[in-house]
Amino acid sequence: MVMFLFLVVALAVVVAAVTLAVVGGGGTGPLPEAVPDRLHDPLPEDRPVGPADVEQLRLPLAVRGYRMADVDDALDRLGAEIAERDARIADLESALETALAGARDTGVRDTGARVHLTKPGPEDEQ
Repeated sequence: MVMFLFLVVALAVVVAAVTLAVVGGGGTGPLPEAVPDRLHDPLPEDRPVGPADVEQLRLPLAVRGYRMADVDDALDRLGAEIAERDARIADLESALETALAGARDTGVRDTGARVHLTKPGPEDEQ
């Protein structure tokens, strides 16, 4: 009998606590929307991404690691930057090769690290 009374009192306390929480907590209105922990693209938009930008990149955590969408976005951005730089390097190397080939035809001597211009002699001017 004592156990039955204990259970009834415990049930009454739980019901009273839930009622107070629902009725008493409703005076402030609904809870505000939770702001998701999302990446706000810390990679610079106005300049190329540098090594310091990659070192400072911190992706927000999710329940089981990192959010795949954030990681994919960051990797896509870095991949595009690297592809753009590779294309620029290829263009510059091609322009350098063209310039060196044209310079060889006009009397430029290529010694590897430095390019030296030679003055045409009197026999070259004729």
